[in-house]
Amino acid sequence: MSKKYFGTDGIRGRVGEYPITPDFMLKLGWAAGMAFRKMGACKVLVGKDTRISGYMFESALEAGLTSAGADVMLLGPMPTPAIAYLARTFQAEAGIVISASHNPHDDNGIKFFSGRGTKLPDELELMIEELLDTPMTVVESSKIGKVSRINDASGRYIEFCKSSVPTNTSFAGLKIVIDCAHGATYKVAPSVFRELGAEVVVLSAQPNGLNINDNCGSTHMGPLQAAVLAEHADLGIAFDGDGDRVLMVDHTGAIVDGDELIFIIARDLHERGKLQGGVVGTLMSNLGLELALADLGIPFVRANVGDRYVIAELLERNWQVGGENSGHVVCFNHTTTGDAIIAALQVLMALKTRNEGLAQTRQALRKCPQVLINVRFGGGDSPLDHPAVKEASKRVTEAMAGRGRVLLRKSGTEPLVRVMVEGEDETQVRSYAEELAKLVTEVSA
Repeated sequence: MSKKYFGTDGIRGRVGEYPITPDFMLKLGWAAGMAFRKMGACKVLVGKDTRISGYMFESALEAGLTSAGADVMLLGPMPTPAIAYLARTFQAEAGIVISASHNPHDDNGIKFFSGRGTKLPDELELMIEELLDTPMTVVESSKIGKVSRINDASGRYIEFCKSSVPTNTSFAGLKIVIDCAHGATYKVAPSVFRELGAEVVVLSAQPNGLNINDNCGSTHMGPLQAAVLAEHADLGIAFDGDGDRVLMVDHTGAIVDGDELIFIIARDLHERGKLQGGVVGTLMSNLGLELALADLGIPFVRANVGDRYVIAELLERNWQVGGENSGHVVCFNHTTTGDAIIAALQVLMALKTRNEGLAQTRQALRKCPQVLINVRFGGGDSPLDHPAVKEASKRVTEAMAGRGRVLLRKSGTEPLVRVMVEGEDETQVRSYAEELAKLVTEVSA
């Protein structure tokens, strides 16, 4: 069955536009509570990021959950991966996050975690959707859920993050600039790195409900780059609004993306004999990551774009490390989902082990030139199914002899075909991309 509300990462949209409305959130809380109660006694954790609409949706979810007989434990503003962790430690049936991640304040959404700190299984999401289409009821008065607040949630999560590096770890002598995106990491992230001995300069940690992700964080790296240079810092770390994405900046001000961070973590584990299996990337992971891992003998596979698919592939293969170039980095040896703070700590540990700076360590991965051309088509049969396009794609792939790749895919939101070619020679890559784009245009006419 296809899902009506749930996307690849929960339910998300513009505040005030269905389904991101208070009445829908009330019903969603009730439906989720009814579904979770089928597993027995029901305890649900609710956390949120810092956007102003979080208060409204928190209240609506709370009312819906308790009306279904679920007990609610409120966490307040906390990073998304913190809710995944705390759902496990409190032995809850589920964790709910009110967040639209890297989007602006006028968007919001809901993410769910199971009691194991993982994404909800499809069958449970479908059960919630079926309940959304039934009349809302209220359990008898004696069975209405109770609500409490976890006052030490931040402290618990800070200690958990610190536990992902050896007990005697000290980052003394390291100067770091942290951009918290005026989001959910604004309290915990500076504390984690300071308590581990680093000198920390903090940017964008004054949330007012409206400034989350506003010209800051991992989607707007300029302020962090400038601050690293101005502060003569060793590196910079940028989080997104809900703390599940991380990008970095080296001491020269150059951006270090998710592919490079994944490589640094995987290589460190491999060299210490602790890498279990290989690495999972996505269709958009740079070919340079695949080639650099291959040089080390580390297997690499690609999942569809979206951390949900990366995580599913990791679970299927019993591997530990994966992610996306956007900064979702999964370290299953420490946690159950993408966690920006924990990923950043693993990178710092790798730098410490090698006694290198970020600019030097990243050089082992040489990103390949990538050319992307969007071709508009007017509906009808997909140009990707045309025999001439298939043949040309195969010919170009074979010509690059394993040192390049072709990716042709339809946009999910526009009538576009995205023609992407990667390889080691930029001139050759551009020529191949233009050739394939021209062919796609011709067969689309």
